[in-house]
Amino acid sequence: MSDSKTLYTADVHVTGGREGAARSSDGRLDLKLSVPGGPGQGTNPEQLFAAGWSACFEGAMAHAARARGIKLPNDLSIDAHVSLQQGEDGFSLAAQLDVSVPGLEPDVARQLIDTAHRTCPYSKAIKGNIDAVVVLV
Repeated sequence: MSDSKTLYTADVHVTGGREGAARSSDGRLDLKLSVPGGPGQGTNPEQLFAAGWSACFEGAMAHAARARGIKLPNDLSIDAHVSLQQGEDGFSLAAQLDVSVPGLEPDVARQLIDTAHRTCPYSKAIKGNIDAVVVLV
């Protein structure tokens, strides 16, 4: 049995798959889903993953920076790219984060990025499962 303490559980109900809808139990998430690149006004799982991973990653960078007494710039930004791919073994994902940390020395920024990539729950979840790269831009 794990000695981990659950801090939060997201509960989301989805109907209709990629052409359906998703709604969280607290009502904060309520959206339509659409096939990537297809018609429709909704988002898709790849966009949701990109938003979730990049937001979590920025939080992990902030945690790493606080531990080292470093103030992150207010204009830190992350561009996430999540690709749906198809190969011989079916569908898979590939992902890249482009992290911009203006005003921070590149070697310090790279150290924070590396620490965040080791500690971010999304990064840990995908490690060894999909092609994932984090780039300092």
